[in-house]
Amino acid sequence: MDNLGDVRLFVEATRLGSLSAAGRKLGLTPAAASARLARLEAELHARLFDRTTRQLRLTDEGRLYLTCSEHALRSLDDAKAALQEGQNAVRGKVRISATSDFGRNLLMTWLDEFRALYPDVRFALMLTDSLSNLVLEDIDLAIRFGTPQDSSLVARWLAPNRRVLCASPEYLARRGEPREPNDLARFDCIVIGSAAGPVNEWRFTRGDETQTYTVPLDGALESTDGEVVRQWALCGYGLAVKSIWDVADDLRAGRLKTVMPEWRYPDAPLHALYHRNRFLAPRVRALLDFLTERFAQTSGELEALAPCTDPAVETQSRRRKRI
Repeated sequence: MDNLGDVRLFVEATRLGSLSAAGRKLGLTPAAASARLARLEAELHARLFDRTTRQLRLTDEGRLYLTCSEHALRSLDDAKAALQEGQNAVRGKVRISATSDFGRNLLMTWLDEFRALYPDVRFALMLTDSLSNLVLEDIDLAIRFGTPQDSSLVARWLAPNRRVLCASPEYLARRGEPREPNDLARFDCIVIGSAAGPVNEWRFTRGDETQTYTVPLDGALESTDGEVVRQWALCGYGLAVKSIWDVADDLRAGRLKTVMPEWRYPDAPLHALYHRNRFLAPRVRALLDFLTERFAQTSGELEALAPCTDPAVETQSRRRKRI
């Protein structure tokens, strides 16, 4: 805490691109600002800026220290605001990460509804299908399918997530429909990529029976962007595995159709992720409660769009929900 003012000076200098401008904002003379930055660098045993007469340029050490400094300062500011204004003060910026399809097709609408309730809240929305580093990228909340292995994250369950094999009616009229996974070799397939590689091993279950089809990558369309995969399916380029949350409107409108409904693809429930050791600001808590309610309202409607016709799977699904 002794050098908190020096850290703020460093962050402001980075934002403004000028040490003297940062000093003026904090009520310091240019000489005092320069001395305080030098003191901070001496304490860290690292040079934070490469300084010239015209500009400041962060060093590699400076970029690393900036990320951690911004995170620490914002947590302190949030804690101070919570203490001074009470736990019901919902204001400020929330930084959210979500997958591309879900972010564009549903989350943006829900964020508009939330802002109507809390007009003093602003959002920074990062859309990516990879799991963001919540600390290094300064993310308050990430919405993701499945459960992460990172023990430093809290994963709050939001909703079930049925994943379906789907295609456009035009494609199915032209090529026919597969009846079981072993038929998929005769069809065009669209594969989503991930940080671990392309997800081209498709496993389906029906009762006690399991069939796995490995999509040959040399003949498949492939993208790391879920929205691109969805658009390719809409264009009639082949079959794709998609979350029911991403294609609900397409199924309702008849732009896409589920295929092999009696075969179940593994579910990947939706979770809200946030850092275990980070102060959860009132605005983040309010948004999390709001999203939990929206997911609960919508999940039943989505399941009805693509019912599984295998009674054994449905019985297991109902048992998981009770648990």
